[in-house]
Amino acid sequence: MTEVQKLLPKWILIVSGLFALMELMVSGALCFSPQSVLDTVDLNAKGVDYVIYMWAARQFALGFIFAFATLKKSIPMLTIAYIFFLVMFFGDFIIGIL
Repeated sequence: MTEVQKLLPKWILIVSGLFALMELMVSGALCFSPQSVLDTVDLNAKGVDYVIYMWAARQFALGFIFAFATLKKSIPMLTIAYIFFLVMFFGDFIIGIL
């Protein structure tokens, strides 16, 4: 372990691990039980399954990135993961207010 990696606070690893776990769980729920996540969406409508699987893939990718960066304890990888998280939340916010 390098000197830079020793400076990474333990709480950041815990929070990053929780984010990774939550993202992977949401991805699994979207794939295997979408009705548990999407109560008010007509799952029989055309194209909805495609959107659900795209959303699940996005969540899985983010969870995998966070898990990998957390396990490696890499500050640059965690920084990029959190920037991606911020951009994703900002995009979701903009879509939500439109």
